[in-house]
Amino acid sequence: RQALAAAIAGLIDGDVLAEMNDWVREALIEALEPHEVADIAAELDTDDAVAIIEDMEEEDQRAVLRALDPDDRAAIEEALSYPEESAGRLMQRELIAVPEHWTVGDVLDYLRGEEQLATDFWEIFVVDPAHHPVGTCALSWILRTPRSVSMADVMKREQTLIPVDMDQEEVALIFQKYALISAAVTDDSGRLVGVITVDDIVHIISEEAGEDALLLSGAGDGDINEPIRDTYIARVRWLIANLFTALVASSIIAVFGGAIEQMVALAVLMPIVASIGGNAGTQTMAVIVRAIATNQLTQSNTVRMVKREIKVALLNGGTIAVLLGLGAGLVFSNPALGGVIAAAIVINILVAGLAGVLVPVAFDRMDQDPAVASSVFVTMVTDSMGFLAFLGLAVASGLVGW
Repeated sequence: RQALAAAIAGLIDGDVLAEMNDWVREALIEALEPHEVADIAAELDTDDAVAIIEDMEEEDQRAVLRALDPDDRAAIEEALSYPEESAGRLMQRELIAVPEHWTVGDVLDYLRGEEQLATDFWEIFVVDPAHHPVGTCALSWILRTPRSVSMADVMKREQTLIPVDMDQEEVALIFQKYALISAAVTDDSGRLVGVITVDDIVHIISEEAGEDALLLSGAGDGDINEPIRDTYIARVRWLIANLFTALVASSIIAVFGGAIEQMVALAVLMPIVASIGGNAGTQTMAVIVRAIATNQLTQSNTVRMVKREIKVALLNGGTIAVLLGLGAGLVFSNPALGGVIAAAIVINILVAGLAGVLVPVAFDRMDQDPAVASSVFVTMVTDSMGFLAFLGLAVASGLVGW
């Protein structure tokens, strides 16, 4: 790959490089000289240039920045000063901003006469003398409005402003909520410093959704181009964590070893109880993690969500308990065994529903990503409770001795 990059360095288009898979792009950039990377970055909007440069080693970054012209260097250095995955990293500096005292004719003349303008734009931002955004005007409005009309009269004053340090996931939620095409980004003093467009947000939404799904499974980045070593490290740590949590369930089985020896049917049915509880917990957890990510679940409605999941768990548990209880009683000709496994299923699905809500919420309250480790702990709870409820009820009911 590096040999190929070196061979076609002069043919690589900046827009193509910006849209490449992160790992492939990184390998290609490593094969290029700093001045070649600088030439590519100079052709791009600020947000795409930052995406290319931000993952480079610090020394290589400095070399690329030195090769850029002063204006491009200042814009990219400013973007790199903002936190990763923030609006400041995501925004582009290329935008159209005009003073509110201009007329529509002034704006049209400016757009036609100025050479150094953004190539793609949908909205024109109107600013006051301090460069604070006071309104927006769609390009279509400009084209349909007489030249003599003031921008202050044609602009829309209601606007959604994005703080420069806002997390990109929150930015995506705002775009979804208000169906935005673009939004102004402001600094701490309220000055207009950039714009975020919907094409960037589509990428973020896709990226965040895939990231949550992969984190739930402990699969790391889940990129087929990711180096084997990075994939191994990302996955094995959760497998090791799962090993230790599985020991908890195994220790419960060991405690009831004597009871299992007395009735083989217990060993046959145990995995069913644990498996159904695990699936129920995973269903609830996936819904809750998504609700947290989209700000649908907050402190104000957590209790209502817990009550809702308890009701759902009781309905699911009752349905599965009837089916499994009757089946086990008939297959093993033991109605008492059917009653025990039915009760165990209800208990385990109820606990699974609670764990599916409370574990992600607990991680969120501790300012940890609830998608990262929730599945490991929910699985531990459902497996352990499934074995404990089933074997414990079998002993308590007198079905088997201790």
